[in-house]
Amino acid sequence: MKALFTLLLLSISNLFMTFAWYGHLQFKKLPLLSKLGLVGVILVSWGLAFFEYLFQVPANRIGFEENGGPFNLFQLKVIQEVISLTVFTLCAVYVFRTDKLGWNHVVGFLLLIAAVYVIFRKW
Repeated sequence: MKALFTLLLLSISNLFMTFAWYGHLQFKKLPLLSKLGLVGVILVSWGLAFFEYLFQVPANRIGFEENGGPFNLFQLKVIQEVISLTVFTLCAVYVFRTDKLGWNHVVGFLLLIAAVYVIFRKW
């Protein structure tokens, strides 16, 4: 249950992270936000990043093995990266609609899955 809850919180966190880091690139499409200068964009991104941390920190605390969770630090980091790239890809393709998913992206993701296997494998 802690593993599933950790994955859920990391997914929500990464959704906020994606919008904090890349959402401002879409502001020109939104009349209310299109006139913001750099300082305004930074403040909006910080506001979104606040919510990212509200989910990221508990996810890592719950998931960390020394707190009774199922994952070590390396596993938490690899999980976070895979979730981050998955959420980013879905947002880029279906929300931002700026990029198309290519064969090279698919190969890269398969290599990430291989990385997850290697990190989680007990040697």
